[in-house]
Amino acid sequence: MLNRHLKCHSQVKRHLCTFCGKGFNDTFDLKRHVRTHTGIRPYKCDVCNKAFTQRCSLESHLKKIHGVQQQYAYKQRRDKLYVCEECGYTGPTQEALYLHVHSAHPGSAFLKKTSKKLAALLQGKLTSAPQENPSLSDEEERK
Repeated sequence: MLNRHLKCHSQVKRHLCTFCGKGFNDTFDLKRHVRTHTGIRPYKCDVCNKAFTQRCSLESHLKKIHGVQQQYAYKQRRDKLYVCEECGYTGPTQEALYLHVHSAHPGSAFLKKTSKKLAALLQGKLTSAPQENPSLSDEEERK
């Protein structure tokens, strides 16, 4: 965490926002920033349906507006959300996100960046259930 923090003081910003050119040293920070341009707000309040770009903003809203205090044990990790940065779909697993992107956004850069191991594992599920995505050509299924 210290090394990650020290990077934020570096003048060299390796990851640039394609919308505004602002630079970041961490891909996570860039992804979070890009949501301000795309309108993707995956963290939704169960009480009033207001949506947020970051989990911490949702938790702050819950506490301040609705008096709901999150109860997490020391070092307890929250459930990870897997977010489609193209449409805002959120899934409970990386597999669910991959399957969503594969069917809804077949040309997505996410698919190109997905590890070959995960893609191969999930490709078997896609080809064994062709009724879920009948529009795939034979060539696309082999990718």
